Amino acid sequence: MGDKAHTHPGAAGRAQAADHPTSVRNVVLVGHSGSGKTTLVEALALTTGAVNRAGRVEDGGTVSDYDDIEHRQQRSVQLSLVPLAWDGIKINLLDTPGYADFVGELRAGLRAADAALFVVSASDGVDGSTRMVWDECAAVGMPRAIVVTHLEAARADFTEMTRVCAQTFGGDDPDAVLPLYLPLHGPEGPDGHAPVTGLIGLLTQKLFDYSSGERGEHEPDPDRLPLIEAARNRLIEGIIAESEDETLMDRYLGGEPCDVKTLIEDLEKAVARGVFFPVLPAAPAAEGARQGLGTVELLGLITGGFPTPLEHGTPRVTTVDGAPRELNPCDPDAPLVAEVVKTSSDPYVGRLSLIRLFSGTLRADQTVHVSGHGLADRGHEDHDVDERIGALSTPFGKQQRPVSHVIAGDLACVAKLGRAETGDTLSAKDDPLLMEPWEMPDPLLPLAIQAHSKPDEDRLSQGLARLVAEDPTMRLEHNQDTHQVVLWCLGEAHADVALERLRSRYGVQVDVVAHRVPLRETFGDRASGRGRHVKQSGGHGQFAICEIDVEPLPGGSGIEFVDKVVGGAVPRQFIPSVEKGVRAQAAKGLAAGHPLIDVRVTLRDGKAHSVDSSDAAFQTAGALALREAAADARINLLEPVAEVNVLVGDDYVGPVMSDLSGRRGRVLGTEQSAGGRTLIRAEVPEIEIGRYSVDLRSLSHGTARFSRRYVRHEPMPAQVAERVREEALSA
Repeated sequence: MGDKAHTHPGAAGRAQAADHPTSVRNVVLVGHSGSGKTTLVEALALTTGAVNRAGRVEDGGTVSDYDDIEHRQQRSVQLSLVPLAWDGIKINLLDTPGYADFVGELRAGLRAADAALFVVSASDGVDGSTRMVWDECAAVGMPRAIVVTHLEAARADFTEMTRVCAQTFGGDDPDAVLPLYLPLHGPEGPDGHAPVTGLIGLLTQKLFDYSSGERGEHEPDPDRLPLIEAARNRLIEGIIAESEDETLMDRYLGGEPCDVKTLIEDLEKAVARGVFFPVLPAAPAAEGARQGLGTVELLGLITGGFPTPLEHGTPRVTTVDGAPRELNPCDPDAPLVAEVVKTSSDPYVGRLSLIRLFSGTLRADQTVHVSGHGLADRGHEDHDVDERIGALSTPFGKQQRPVSHVIAGDLACVAKLGRAETGDTLSAKDDPLLMEPWEMPDPLLPLAIQAHSKPDEDRLSQGLARLVAEDPTMRLEHNQDTHQVVLWCLGEAHADVALERLRSRYGVQVDVVAHRVPLRETFGDRASGRGRHVKQSGGHGQFAICEIDVEPLPGGSGIEFVDKVVGGAVPRQFIPSVEKGVRAQAAKGLAAGHPLIDVRVTLRDGKAHSVDSSDAAFQTAGALALREAAADARINLLEPVAEVNVLVGDDYVGPVMSDLSGRRGRVLGTEQSAGGRTLIRAEVPEIEIGRYSVDLRSLSHGTARFSRRYVRHEPMPAQVAERVREEALSA
């Protein structure tokens, strides 16, 4: 497992379409921003011969982070697929962004992968968000391994980092997280730092020297072997503890020597089953070198220890009307079932859909059924259409390399699927199926936008539709109360990328405006009003008089209209007109322009004219009566209140509860959750939590999550209401 002899594969490192699911490994890279995921991908591409010594592909670009936005922001903002080839195996590396705002891209990568590489920095450690993703993988039994990077940093300590990993990821069994190799250091430099020049395999006790720029295998100095004895024994015991051979432990404890080949086979099985999690050191290749330190060992782990797609169960599949459907796992001859895990736009080929095939075989120019269901609340209408796919290809940097077909278990790009969106299912047109969608985080940061100019206004709708089709973690809202277009995002960086894509990709310039929450108004006490609409200007005039009483009602009552007119003071045919006028004025608001709710309006008297009274006149009179009643009454502003559930580590419970109180929140209770976390339930005014997703991330160092749900409107405190009224008058 990595301790094999390898020759440099040259052009063979450029992966093409796989011919069988057993020759595919789908691996997602997980780690915080700056941990070295993209650098590791490029080092692996160099070792496999997929790129030249300068780490560039044929067009001069890189294999990952090739998008213009990524160049400008100097970080990954999207999921990237990098297919490589090693020992006859196609390795689909899925490089994910490490920044929390792009967790939707990470979730898509987890959906498409069969195993995960957790990349941690030897100098920075493990952050809270990485621990949370580890727990997600553990919940579904996804096989995992850990790669320690930044070994060249002055404060890097591989031994300490493996201890931290075992403590963080091992849970109740830290011996399930152990290193397979130990780094070897060369002579100290002028700065006192000794660079890592090689590795020593704990199982084979072989030394792998990278000091020349290529991997060389040597027998270690006998003086080194006692130094690794404790680590080697612990690794062997960890492997034996997870072995399916129950007699192996008895033989080991009885003093019988363990065959290295047997240990490696048991190790590979334990990794594939997701019960043992090896730790490996890695470093990028030096300038002019052909192999990065630890890359050959890592490729050996991926090809030998990570599971094939055949070992990964298919997500739940139904017909489009919901009937369950059973399929053979990853069968190229079974009915077609594929999923769009990412949608993007290419300036040359148009829309590109990155798909993972879970069943069947997909061929170029084939007509498929596209199904999208379950995301209507995020601006994605349910759809079922037949489309003819364009070219099939495998991406490599900005290049698209054509392939004739894609089999179950593999990933590829499909061109020109005009209706397909991220999360959609592709299936045979005569046998339409639907896959259960993966869990996507709720976007909780509102971004209110408006077109910068008239030409932008004409393009805005189409640009936003394309944007949310690419990214289901965004939600598009056309708020009918505030008349704002709101793009809900996961965080500030997510919002910045959305605006940049609107501008650079779709040619739409927008202005960000203050987000408004939908306030309401109600009467604070009883009041009366008289509406008099009398005009005479030749011919038919206008005559309508009505008198009303208004009284507040409990929250959630809406507007109740009561007719108590006696003696026909207001003719029966005009009473609905008065009600219509009252409701129209209530919708416009009275004090600050917010809709009026939770009142009873009683029509008690009025006057009419046999000729000049009309429906329109009594509508106007009803509105005037309500306005007059409001002029002499106390009008309360009502604000929406949300129920907020915050899941946070126990260490941050105090600061989070204090922060919620500072937002005028009422804590309803707490309950203990798994993994040393606490669930806090509170009710908080929505006007106070517009940026809560950003603030909570800072407060909890990225370890907390929250959800929100509208509960009701309730009176706003007088001082806050006065400030809102002043802002409305000055706007």
